[in-house]
Amino acid sequence: MRRALPLLTAAALAVAGFLAAGLPAAAADADLVRNGGFEAGLDGWSCSGGSGAVVTTPVHGGSSALRATPAGQDNARCSQTVTVKPDSAYTLGAWVQGAYVYLGASGTGTTDVSTWTQTPGAWKQLTTSFRTGPSTTSVTVYTHGWYGQPAHLTDDLTLVGPDPGGPGQPQLPAAPTGLTASATSSTSVALTWSAVPGATSYTVHRDGAAPLSVTSASAAVTGLTAATTYTFRVSAVNAAGTSPQSAPASATTPGGGGGGGGGLPAHALVGYLHASFANGSGYVRMADVPASWDVINLAFGEPTSVTSGDIRFRLCPVAECPNVESPAEFKAAIKAKQAAGKKVLISIGGQNGQVQLASTAARDAFVSSVGKIIDEFGLDGLDIDFEGHSLSLATGDTDFRAPTTPVVVNLISAVKTLKAKYGPDFVLTMAPETFFVQLGYQYYGSGPWGGQDPRAGAYLPVIHALRDDLTLLHVQGYNSGSIMGLDNQYHSMGGADFHIAMTDMLLAGFPVAGNAARVFPALRPDQVAIGLPATTNAGNGHTSPAEVTKALNCLTRKTDCGSYQTHGTWPGLRGLMTWSINWDRFGGWEFSRNFDAYFGG
Repeated sequence: MRRALPLLTAAALAVAGFLAAGLPAAAADADLVRNGGFEAGLDGWSCSGGSGAVVTTPVHGGSSALRATPAGQDNARCSQTVTVKPDSAYTLGAWVQGAYVYLGASGTGTTDVSTWTQTPGAWKQLTTSFRTGPSTTSVTVYTHGWYGQPAHLTDDLTLVGPDPGGPGQPQLPAAPTGLTASATSSTSVALTWSAVPGATSYTVHRDGAAPLSVTSASAAVTGLTAATTYTFRVSAVNAAGTSPQSAPASATTPGGGGGGGGGLPAHALVGYLHASFANGSGYVRMADVPASWDVINLAFGEPTSVTSGDIRFRLCPVAECPNVESPAEFKAAIKAKQAAGKKVLISIGGQNGQVQLASTAARDAFVSSVGKIIDEFGLDGLDIDFEGHSLSLATGDTDFRAPTTPVVVNLISAVKTLKAKYGPDFVLTMAPETFFVQLGYQYYGSGPWGGQDPRAGAYLPVIHALRDDLTLLHVQGYNSGSIMGLDNQYHSMGGADFHIAMTDMLLAGFPVAGNAARVFPALRPDQVAIGLPATTNAGNGHTSPAEVTKALNCLTRKTDCGSYQTHGTWPGLRGLMTWSINWDRFGGWEFSRNFDAYFGG
């Protein structure tokens, strides 16, 4: 639940007008803010959730200004810690424009101050003043917008008052030296550098990623992409501010690593086969599935009850599917597909198969029953298609890196047990809806104040905990509402733009619920496929072959991107998933033929 916007009283306006007239500076006063005009980019500034960027128009003075965009629960707060003199008077000022823009100072040692204004489309000066406490040596100055509001602009931010220089006062640290980078796996890089005297922490910078804060002269950067070169820089931090960045150091991650289920082609086509029902599209026998399909997910294994964890799978009844094969024929056809290099998985869940592993007994039943299905039919692995209310986060479960909700923790444990049982060739795929993944950029669970849908982003802890075991993630890019992308704009299904923006989030990583300290790391491109409906009958959000081709061109070749700017180019994107093989046959195999034409199948 969002907090109510504050009211601007006539008295506050009068005070703001008085302060805007400016206070005379004493002879020894100085402007203590570093890079307050943003001419050096964001040097010296820290913006929450990666919300800040420097623009060249519009500006108030010089050639640059700060543009910060709120998203979800993040109000786009940009701040800087400044060294000050105890028991001294300071005046804080800035030129701003936007629907709601705030300017303030915290940690003053007396009364923290802030002021705000509404000035869309026009620059206005904000000023406020404060006196530091008798032992205060640093304050944090900041500017921010408001939740759900458009981007705001800030320029020429100053803090004028006595210069604290002299013996005993913190001095800006020097830039770190001796930075080295070495890849420790296909998804991680180790950094080391020489310690800087007087530094209390360090910030690791990588293009296109949120800054990483560490307290020692080393860092482990994870969640990277295999066979990719990364460049890093480091800055030192203390109470006086942030140093210039170090000289760059680069490392290239090796290929491969992570994920199970080797043997997939470089570009794979994944489809769901209606093995236990017809669904109006007609039954397709396993032996009749065309060779275009590299991964065949059997839809569906379903629980005996929502909380039992006991999963059952049976072939479609003859009354519903007159042409259904016998179990022996079905198993023989699976073996033939596998002999041709195809993978056949059991998909658990689906629209009607709610699965909640709320207890350890349900977890153990899941492991046992899924294992029996895999063994009986000789399958290659498991697809997790938990939908509806299968996954949600308990109140207070706010960190995707350390989940506490039983249904999440037990699912992770169950899958790890199955992976350990079947070994490195076990294929693991997932097909969550966008609500459970990309919506996590704005909202996560019930939120810090409660009141949100607890399912928001609920797949993120599962994906993250299993990322080293994950073969493929193909989020359902259909039956979805509009979702905010990394450009902080909403994207709607049905066209290339939606799939570009949603896939870019998975391949670039993103701060969860706008929290820059909790970034969901990027997946490798070979772990990601785009999920689409095969026909207009298969689900809302059908995307024409021409638009699918545009999305693939943008993500793998950086062409046909339209207005969205991706955070990279990924020729190793694994491929496409569709619901379903049956509906593709119903539509004359349009979807699979387009895939084959694009990737040369």
